[in-house]
Amino acid sequence: MKIRRCGWANNAALIDYHDLEWGVPIHDDQALFEFLILEGMQAGLSWETVLKKRASYRTAFDNFDPVAVAAYRQIKIRQLLANRNIIRNRLKIEAAIGNARSFLVLQQEFGTFDEYVWRFVHGRPKQNKYRSGDDIPAQTTKSNDLSNDLRRYGFKFVGPTICYAFMQAVGMVNDHLVDCFRHKQVGSLA
Repeated sequence: MKIRRCGWANNAALIDYHDLEWGVPIHDDQALFEFLILEGMQAGLSWETVLKKRASYRTAFDNFDPVAVAAYRQIKIRQLLANRNIIRNRLKIEAAIGNARSFLVLQQEFGTFDEYVWRFVHGRPKQNKYRSGDDIPAQTTKSNDLSNDLRRYGFKFVGPTICYAFMQAVGMVNDHLVDCFRHKQVGSLA
């Protein structure tokens, strides 16, 4: 019997990501920071492009340690802009560094970024029941609220669409299609 997956999981890299990570609730601050930065890097590109460069990003960005990234200065920015293994967009790189600084502010204020971000879904993943990829919105009221609040703290590259992709990736919403084998599995992790 053929395994049914969400339609976007159409090659080996995307299938692995879909089957093992996408939509699994994450409560680790460093992993949340990684997804927030990577989703911002995706702006205007495909997730597959970012996913292929993910290991290089982990190396280049000190395994997404927000304290380390927040301390980056011009010399590090020049190194990142010269790194052919990542997306060399100055605005996105500078935004990642600024976002790390804002991330640390949120950790101070809320105890953890996890506490901050999960409050937008009242601490529990929203279990959607979409039947078609066309039914899945690009953004929602909740992603708009998250976007506006992150911007209030100085974050960049966190528009409502990026925030919704982040929410999907870290399991704040379960957008696996109902006929996808992962829908029920991910739903049981709530």
